[in-house]
Amino acid sequence: MNNSIDGLKKHLYRFSATFFLLLFCQPFLQAQEVSLESGKEYILGGLEVTGLQSYNEQTVKTYTGLRVGQKITIPGEEISSVIKKLWGLELFSDVTFYYTKIEGDKVFLELNILERPTLANVTIYGVKKRKIDDIINDTDLKKGKKITESLIANTKNYLQNKYKKQGFLNAKVNIVTAPDTTGTNTQNMVISVKKGDKVKISSIEFEGNEKLSDKRLRKSLKNTKKKKFYRFWKKSKYIEEDYEEDLDNLVDTYAERGYRDARVISDTFVKVDEKSIKLKIEVEEGDKYYFGDINFVGNTVYTDRQLSQILGIKKGDTYNGVLLKKRIADDSKPDAEDLTNLYQNNGYLFSRINPIEVSAVNDTIDFEIRIIEGKETFLDHVTVVGNDKTNDHVIYRELRTRPGQKYSKENIVRSVRELGQLGFFDAEQIVPDIENPNPNTGTVDIKYSLVESGSSQIELQGGYGGGGFIGTLGLSFNNFSLQNIFNGEAYKPVPMGDGQTFALRLQASRTFRVYSLNFAEPWLGGKKPVRFNLSFSRTQQFATEFDPSSRNRFEVDKSRGFAITGVSAGLAKRVQWPDDYFTISHALGYQLYDFDNYNIGLFNFGNGTSNAITYTLGISRSSQGPGRIFPLYGSNFDITAKFTPPYSLFSSKDFKALKERSDEIADSASDGTPLTTAEINELQEIEEERFKLLEYYKIKFRGDWFTRLVDKLVLRTNAEFGFLGNYNNDIGDVPFERFFVGGDGLGNFTLDGRDVVQLRGYENNSLTPLSINPITGRQEREGGTIYNKFSLELRYPFTLKPSASIYGLAFLEAGNSFDNFNDFNPFQLKRSAGVGLRIFMPAFGLLGIDFGYGFDTDANPGSVGPSGWQTHFIIGQRF
Repeated sequence: MNNSIDGLKKHLYRFSATFFLLLFCQPFLQAQEVSLESGKEYILGGLEVTGLQSYNEQTVKTYTGLRVGQKITIPGEEISSVIKKLWGLELFSDVTFYYTKIEGDKVFLELNILERPTLANVTIYGVKKRKIDDIINDTDLKKGKKITESLIANTKNYLQNKYKKQGFLNAKVNIVTAPDTTGTNTQNMVISVKKGDKVKISSIEFEGNEKLSDKRLRKSLKNTKKKKFYRFWKKSKYIEEDYEEDLDNLVDTYAERGYRDARVISDTFVKVDEKSIKLKIEVEEGDKYYFGDINFVGNTVYTDRQLSQILGIKKGDTYNGVLLKKRIADDSKPDAEDLTNLYQNNGYLFSRINPIEVSAVNDTIDFEIRIIEGKETFLDHVTVVGNDKTNDHVIYRELRTRPGQKYSKENIVRSVRELGQLGFFDAEQIVPDIENPNPNTGTVDIKYSLVESGSSQIELQGGYGGGGFIGTLGLSFNNFSLQNIFNGEAYKPVPMGDGQTFALRLQASRTFRVYSLNFAEPWLGGKKPVRFNLSFSRTQQFATEFDPSSRNRFEVDKSRGFAITGVSAGLAKRVQWPDDYFTISHALGYQLYDFDNYNIGLFNFGNGTSNAITYTLGISRSSQGPGRIFPLYGSNFDITAKFTPPYSLFSSKDFKALKERSDEIADSASDGTPLTTAEINELQEIEEERFKLLEYYKIKFRGDWFTRLVDKLVLRTNAEFGFLGNYNNDIGDVPFERFFVGGDGLGNFTLDGRDVVQLRGYENNSLTPLSINPITGRQEREGGTIYNKFSLELRYPFTLKPSASIYGLAFLEAGNSFDNFNDFNPFQLKRSAGVGLRIFMPAFGLLGIDFGYGFDTDANPGSVGPSGWQTHFIIGQRF
């Protein structure tokens, strides 16, 4: 009871004090409107903070900055500043000062605060569960957040705009809050989203257009399309932001055709129903104009004739404002051939070029291209940041920009490409920053910001094939450092940072073993881009016999088999002619083919050895970019010629007689009659004699073009050709180095230097010609000596992040292989089409899957009709 009476007294006292102060301070309030200095000065006798629920009173007092005993003016700046300061925290919904008592020159104040409620839980209805977390993160609706009117309004606007951008123009969002009884001054928030149906565009109508047809104008609206049943790529939903951009595109369409005064007078949309709208666009076309005289003013570095050639616009041409802008500065292409790049590629960073209309008489417009060339600019400092693993010298040697050189935008673009091609950095995040430009001194700095990506790969897989388990271990370190191999501190997990390549691959099963070791130094000696490569390999294949009583149905005889041991060394140098994208390579190799009672019919001799000493000349040109994994532009061309010495020119052997006898024995088995043991032995002896020293030449060509169509939609065009020939027809074609076409293009192991050529939609090697093996009497694939292949591939990336790059593709392919040049018909192709997916992870390399449909019959015995659907798994293939 006493507490109630005391409380009532307090409220009555506060009311009377407030009433008194209103009367007492009225002169001061009126005076304050004129000048703050006219308020009366008091000494603060006390300050009480009321209304707090979750904050400490002393904390609030300290924050206000008011101290008992200080002088304050009432009304005055001190009180106003405190109120403004507290409101700025956005923690309170009301902040009020009261005069509770005045004793002489002392004033006692009460600060009454109403705290904003705190967010406890958020419940969202009307969206998929997996989307709720994203919405909460995007709107920052975290537990403990203060609930304000702006928070609610911003959340509502965000969600409505979010769904409107997706085509839900009728989207409605309702937000309510309710007290949460489990906490102090907390509230729960409930968000209800009603997206409604997507609003499609049923029709687009134009008014006022006479010069350009409705069809042409609709085509200019790149992102705003009317609803059609066959349209899949471009949707017909209405998105305001895209629509506004398309209206600019529409005006540009007129400007490209000479109508520089064309404009959109009005645009409206009419609601047809809940699911569709109709757009109406009224245009004013104006007259058609033509270019008149075009004069250059201010140019001293280049002549008028040189500038006119780059501009590419002549007097009398139809006025094209879009083209004129691009020829001055094409922002869509960093390496465009325009006037701005002409100057910036030759040191004039500070140049400015402005086209000015000087007269417009009748239908002709005269221009002045006014040029301020500025001072010639040189590079002062060139730095790189972000390379945590890769040593600086590996990066700097690839840069086309060096201190003291003239500034060149072309060299910067090329440097970005070269860094992306290294494979050590995320090509999407290589940023050249122009810093400290000084037009007075003519200097500028460049800083390349890099993001390291995983450059090493591990291949660890197992599978079943060839009658048993196949295990593979592959380690590839693409940024290796040989000089630190004895430095224990550099092993993280191996020495890295010098840009070298070290790869080790081991593969084994019950029937074969493969070992390979490769080392490459891209800058031999460290001064010039001369690549040195050294590799060793050994392949062992064991004989197998079919045994129906065995659990594996095949028994392996490791005392019988054959092996290939090879070593090669090569040098490749980047050259400057015809341009500096070209590389010429040379390689020397030696292969030893060793047969030990290996009479399975793969080759026509089972005992003995063959030797091959080869020289390979390669010419390649690579201008693809910006990265290796997903190129957006450029091309790759490779042509290689592999030769052995023509031993037969210096030999007294009668190769003609040997070949005739070999053909005679083989022909005797062509009707299915098995060879006798004596004939088999004789045939093997002849074949070993013919191919003791292999002589052949092998020519291969491969070309890839990358064309950016829209955004990051890229068309890859591919053409390939290969031919295996001989110097001496009396010897014939060697049984090794053949072409095997069809399937995924992957070989678990390479027995004989063969090229396994991808052609999806067909079984592996199924487009390789068949022939009767005279020893086994069976049809076997001995490989073709010539092949050609063509493909088109549309690619689009889903993500190109450093952790994983993923893109989808659709392809058309055609190709075939042939026994000899006489049978070769470049138009006799096996066709296929399909779709696929690629995933590149730095630690594991390239992984993928393709679904291909073969339209033609393959070369398998008994095949009729199309090959049909085939599934191909891709591991570690060329990008």
